[in-house]
Amino acid sequence: MYNIIMYACQLGIAIAALFDHKVRKMWRGERDAFRVLREKVDPTARYVWFHAASLGEFEQGRPLMERLRQEHPEYKILLTFYSPSGYEVRKDYKGADIICYMPVDTVTNARRFLRTIRPVMAFFIKYEFWYNHLHILKHRGIPTYSVSSIFRPDQVFFKWYGYQYGKVLRCFTHYFVQNEQSRQLLAKLNIHDVDVVGDTRFDRVLQIKAAAKQLDIVKNFIGSGNRVFVAGSSWEPDEDVYIPYLAKQSWKTIVATHVVSPQRIKLLQERFESLGKKVLLYTAAQEAGAETPFETFDVLIIDCYGLLSSVYQYADVTYVGGGFGVGIHNLLEAAVWDVPVLFGPNNQKFQEAQDLKACGGGIEISCAQDFEKTMDNFSTSLETLKEAGQKAGSYVASLTGATEKIFSIVKF
Repeated sequence: MYNIIMYACQLGIAIAALFDHKVRKMWRGERDAFRVLREKVDPTARYVWFHAASLGEFEQGRPLMERLRQEHPEYKILLTFYSPSGYEVRKDYKGADIICYMPVDTVTNARRFLRTIRPVMAFFIKYEFWYNHLHILKHRGIPTYSVSSIFRPDQVFFKWYGYQYGKVLRCFTHYFVQNEQSRQLLAKLNIHDVDVVGDTRFDRVLQIKAAAKQLDIVKNFIGSGNRVFVAGSSWEPDEDVYIPYLAKQSWKTIVATHVVSPQRIKLLQERFESLGKKVLLYTAAQEAGAETPFETFDVLIIDCYGLLSSVYQYADVTYVGGGFGVGIHNLLEAAVWDVPVLFGPNNQKFQEAQDLKACGGGIEISCAQDFEKTMDNFSTSLETLKEAGQKAGSYVASLTGATEKIFSIVKF
């Protein structure tokens, strides 16, 4: 049944590619993967394969790839993505020798792919369970690891009807899971090659923090003595929550939208301006020069990629988007800067959101009234604001070290 679904999926992607630009990129990338491999694979090299579905999983795998590159240069690294949102952003990543799309998980594709690469070991990040690829890896005796994985009782593996598909979990040599619940759930399936090491993203955000850029335009915009609110990976439903409050306040506001497009930026700019706010676009500020006085502006829109993780360092309060739709984006990039993190209600599947709520460094926002109440509380009590920020930062710092634990167990 799974293989029938995969072949139907392959056909569905081809059809959807006719109508959707993002799907078209994925379809073309998958079809082009074998050409890339034929041209770039060195038959004499030993490859370690990392697979990340998208950009978030890539960030979880990145500390491992960079540690491997540093300590074991005798290996070459193959990095595959499934989603264009990962591949298109990181296709020029210098930490891997070959980067390409992952072909759809049919038996034919899996055999052809693994015959071409012949990896000496493989790492699948978080939620990646490719039935055919994993079974062939196991059949060939290739050590295969699940990294930063996290399991919940409602997943198909732990349902009576998921028994057959659940066999894919036995293909991994070892699991490096995020929490104790995941270890216990795997134990119920008689899977015991498991270590609770946490999430490698905590290691990654410390790397990001250490490499953060000093942004003169942002500092110029903020000026002196002003409180700063930063919204990262923002969607329109998120803006419905925070814009009404900020329109009436003097907080310096910085917004980085999840989707950066001329249409999206224009609509956001017009929305703030209709409420009497003076808006500055980051790219326009670049053209004007960092020395230009920008302090008279109320809102700075980051209309380009690659700056958000550095922008968070200037915040007094942060808001991370996605929680009123697909699910919250990267909370840790904000929390690492010792600032409180606000986010929407769709966060149940995100361990870091639950942990941040529990420790007081993160606050769930369900509506505009929640946001107003929270921000008023921070505005009137700087001690409360500072304490929440310290809790967020301490939480991140307390859970680093997953990469070191993994390297102490895996035999390279």
